[in-house]
Amino acid sequence: MSFMIPKLSPDKVWLGITPTLWWNDDFLNIDIGIPFEQCVSEMALAGYVGCSIGHKYPTDPQTLKAALDLRGLRVSEPWVSTYFTIESMKAQTIQKVRQQLAFIKQVEGHENDLRRADLVVAEFGGAVNPLPVALYPNVPTFNDRQWDELAAGLNEIGRIAREEGRRLCYHPHMGTGVMRQAAVERLMAATDPDLVFLLLDTAHLYCGGADPLEITRKYATRIKHIHLKDFREGVLTEMHAKGMSFEQGIEAGIFTVPGDGSYKHFPEILSILGEVGFEGWLVIEAEQDPAKANPLQYARMARAYLREQLGW
Repeated sequence: MSFMIPKLSPDKVWLGITPTLWWNDDFLNIDIGIPFEQCVSEMALAGYVGCSIGHKYPTDPQTLKAALDLRGLRVSEPWVSTYFTIESMKAQTIQKVRQQLAFIKQVEGHENDLRRADLVVAEFGGAVNPLPVALYPNVPTFNDRQWDELAAGLNEIGRIAREEGRRLCYHPHMGTGVMRQAAVERLMAATDPDLVFLLLDTAHLYCGGADPLEITRKYATRIKHIHLKDFREGVLTEMHAKGMSFEQGIEAGIFTVPGDGSYKHFPEILSILGEVGFEGWLVIEAEQDPAKANPLQYARMARAYLREQLGW
């Protein structure tokens, strides 16, 4: 039974998808050789109008722009891993933010298009998700000084992003210091609501120990970017029981596209966001092994699920 969300309009909500269905950008060994051109062509074929940037994308902005324009795609977000909790890396983080903002400005060009990319960040100081260690027992816990530095740093780059006409959207991420419910809430309380917005990644929140539906209810007006992603409960249980790393969890199939996994509250979340007038990118994501999950098949599956829920 479909749950219609009439207030989420295709005029103000744009559907994107990440290249992590076609290859993994964190673990480069999860790759069956699909090239950039096939990836973005299949994104367009599956019915999406935008995408995030992956490591196989052209690094020349004009080359990337031409390839995306040819397929009717826009960039939904550039990514920056921040390191504000490590004092010696603050300047490097801000420099990277400025570089990404300059890059995306060139990719978008000067066209009058409302579908502008948001700047997506996550704090990776002390993060264990890139490491071959058990994820859950080793997640970093920030001290008060680190929290203060993180909040100040995010406010600073949020101001830089706003000056460029961008929204800074923070991505709570498994294996990082902003993963569990209490940490997400502390981040929201510590940062300026006019400068730092929330990226709602349903699977990272749930698997990290937060409640995506509760987070949506509490911070609906600060959610400006969405990664709609499902998870498999059996693999999540296995990750805890066996002390698996993040990479092992991905290989085992922890993530999938909406409607294919265990999460049941997508309709309620979309309804809440519709009620508050959400405008921006709704991006499908599933970090899967393409050898086990055909990327185009799952991209089409997710688009069909969105069509059922949204009515378009």
